[in-house]
Amino acid sequence: MHDPTPDTSLGSFAAVLAGELPGAWTSTYHPDRGGNNDHGALTDRVWDMNDVADALAKHTVDQCAVITREDGTRLFVADPIGHGEGYLIAAMAPDDAPDEAFRAVREPDGIAVDADPFSAAEDVTHDLLPRYDKALAQVRSNAARLAAPQAAEPERVVMTWSGEAIVVDKPDRADVTKALTENGFVFAPDRNVFVLSGDDTAHQAASVRATGDRLSELGIDTVLRHPPTRPALGTAPTAPPSPSVTTSAPSTRRR
Repeated sequence: MHDPTPDTSLGSFAAVLAGELPGAWTSTYHPDRGGNNDHGALTDRVWDMNDVADALAKHTVDQCAVITREDGTRLFVADPIGHGEGYLIAAMAPDDAPDEAFRAVREPDGIAVDADPFSAAEDVTHDLLPRYDKALAQVRSNAARLAAPQAAEPERVVMTWSGEAIVVDKPDRADVTKALTENGFVFAPDRNVFVLSGDDTAHQAASVRATGDRLSELGIDTVLRHPPTRPALGTAPTAPPSPSVTTSAPSTRRR
């Protein structure tokens, strides 16, 4: 059925403007429907924190047009809202980018142009579009980074000094266990750890290096740590003993 709503000067302006911009653009006119307009979904996507945003916040949009480039980039066109001639043209934010992708990206604020679509095309091409394309590229880059799977925390085997020996908690993987036993670690079932003796320090160092190399081939990091430092006797806070419990002095025997 033929749409009885006649085209307006704004619709004609937007259609001509679309044909003058670089690239392939199409224009869609959204007319005034006597107060029953539902243009909020469009004005909500206007990507502006300057004059256009101020005008939209103070006035209701009766009619507007959206000019769309073949890659989905959109421009919003509206009357100057209030007294004046010409039109307001603003960038529209992409619908498919998460809010976090816009963080720290400067808005490509819109512009006011004369009613001549040919001079307006020059203003849009040389003023608005460069800023718009730059902001879009930043948002797309941010969105891609946010969508990329986060790198998994690398597996690691922790070797801890215990006196002169080095101990490793029993691993879950059989290939890690094999790497330990093939390089001199011996399982101590009473402690559920693997122990590398320190009787021969040169052999011990070579075993640690060989084990680390093998684990690296398996994609596992190796960390060599000293045990936590114990606080000096008498410096740690002590809870008051229960009346029914007899406490003994702490032993000072070194292990």
